[in-house]
Amino acid sequence: MTEPAPLSPPLVLEAPAPLAPVAATQAPAMAPRIDDAALPGLDAKVDQYVAGLASAQTGSPEFAAKADDVRLMGDSEIRAAADTSNRLLQMPVKELRGGGVSGTSKVSASLLDLRRTVEDLDPSEASTGKKILGFLPFGRTITDYFRKYESAQKQIDAIVRALYNGQDELRKDNAALNLEKQHLWATMTRLHQYIYVAEKLDARLSAMIAELDATDPTRAKAMREDVLFYVRQKHQDLLTQLAVSIQGYLATDIIIKNNLELIKGVDRATTTTVSALRTAVLVAQALNNQKLVLDQISALNTTTSAMVASTSKMLREQSVEIQSQAASSTLDIQALQQSFNDIYATMDAIDEFKVKALDSMSQTIGVLETETTRAREYIDRVSRSDAHGAAASPLDIG
Repeated sequence: MTEPAPLSPPLVLEAPAPLAPVAATQAPAMAPRIDDAALPGLDAKVDQYVAGLASAQTGSPEFAAKADDVRLMGDSEIRAAADTSNRLLQMPVKELRGGGVSGTSKVSASLLDLRRTVEDLDPSEASTGKKILGFLPFGRTITDYFRKYESAQKQIDAIVRALYNGQDELRKDNAALNLEKQHLWATMTRLHQYIYVAEKLDARLSAMIAELDATDPTRAKAMREDVLFYVRQKHQDLLTQLAVSIQGYLATDIIIKNNLELIKGVDRATTTTVSALRTAVLVAQALNNQKLVLDQISALNTTTSAMVASTSKMLREQSVEIQSQAASSTLDIQALQQSFNDIYATMDAIDEFKVKALDSMSQTIGVLETETTRAREYIDRVSRSDAHGAAASPLDIG
């Protein structure tokens, strides 16, 4: 015969320990304050609730309904505050799901691209780390730099357009965030009112339970466990949600301010930064042109100086020669003396020739006269012969 199985120990439910009194908690100073005009109405709601709870019999449906009113108090405001956080979170999540980039990311990426482009086009440094303006005129480096700037101009324009688009997205985000801030502020105002009601209920119920502990412990226990417990639980939940809402409100405000700074940063980037870049390029180009002109002027001055030095040298040398020639005789004295000697010798030779030629010429004249006389005789003879022959010859045939 089997022994019966041992009976399991009976289920014993232990009542929760009595809750320690919760001191009246002021809503955080940063939460919206309750309008003084609303306080009488809130106090009237507390009085009405406590009066209804006091008249309800313990364990009755009316008593349970009063306990449910506490558990449901402020639930719609808590959900509204949570929905605000969800809506704020849905904007970047939606962008990520769609493969897009939020306005802040667009601006950050565009600013990063602009910074890289500006650093790449910085005219003070070349790719080798040397200053561009230190290169020789007409060098390839400065020419390549301006070509690179011309090719990057379209990229700069695209970055500026992207910055403007991101700026518009930031403005839209701020408009949506400001709207959510308004909704959240109104929700926090209602949460603050519920916290005020919970504080008042806690104080009134604690006093009521303290009196019932002496007169009706059973009702005091039911009031403590079914009503005061949930009042303090709801009070804690409301304070927690209010703190979270305040944090979300402040975070939203910081995001809005950061977006405003980014919007102003875009304005500075599209005006000051781009203008500074263009000014730097303009100055670099102007300095390069000035360098070219300066080099040409230097070359011209060098050529002029060389010409002046050469002219001075020639003038010095020729002036010395001119002065030396002016101080000296025009003809060589020895050559002049030799020419005179030659003239004298020639004249002496001519005189000597004439003396010798006189005798020869006298003899020649005598010979010529003799021959002339003899020739005259022959001429006369020929003349007579020609005259005699001119008469008619008897042998002529008439």
